[in-house]
Amino acid sequence: MPHIKIFVKQQALLIVLLFFASFTFAQKKDTTKYGISFKSGVALTNNGFSFIPSFSLGKPAAIVNLAIGGKKLSFEPEFRFSLEGKPWSFIFIWRYKILNTQQFQLTAGVHLPALNYKTVSVIKNGILQNVIQTQRFVSFEATPNFNITKNISIGMLYLYGYGVESDAIKNTHLITLRSSFSNIKLLKYYAVKFNPQIFYLNMDKVDGYYASWGCTVSKQNFPLSISTMMYKPIATNITGKNFDWNISLIYSFNKNFISK
Repeated sequence: MPHIKIFVKQQALLIVLLFFASFTFAQKKDTTKYGISFKSGVALTNNGFSFIPSFSLGKPAAIVNLAIGGKKLSFEPEFRFSLEGKPWSFIFIWRYKILNTQQFQLTAGVHLPALNYKTVSVIKNGILQNVIQTQRFVSFEATPNFNITKNISIGMLYLYGYGVESDAIKNTHLITLRSSFSNIKLLKYYAVKFNPQIFYLNMDKVDGYYASWGCTVSKQNFPLSISTMMYKPIATNITGKNFDWNISLIYSFNKNFISK
């Protein structure tokens, strides 16, 4: 379809521009060298849910995360599918590291675009059919993070999303206060990471307060890990579950490239 071809060309052009900018910002004092990193992760989960209830799938899902970039700029798309093979959401995330010191990091990003897919029933030619409906969003994020120790950090996420379609939620505000306790030794080669957080969600004229908790168990020098996530509304008038959770099997791959 013509509009899909145009979209693919636009994304390809943005990736090329990203590479150019990444190489420029990643140059060190020795200007003959520059580097890029490539990270990927694939997660299989029993329950695809989102902290924004209207974006939750509520079914088994697969999530593919990619990240490629240099010292400052990165392109980090996320592709989510139901295990039935239907798309759930595609998010094309561009991030820029404004500050990146040992103790403090400040990152800004844009989701351009964020696509959410839903299966809806429509009557076509007198026949009831299920079709996949796409809603487009443009989102902006800011993420300050402070490292208290090597394995303990606290931070915040502010995200604003705008719905493009006339029937979409127009204005979404998400403010998250979060912490991370990583590399907690479980056994000789195993470690645990905890991620408790609280957040405030405002969607047009409704809002709510929530608490969530995440835990990841990983093995040293092994690409597979197991993660669980759960969240519970504290006080909300947003329609959604009173409690939700999932468990995921994650495969991770990291690679750094240095060119001269």
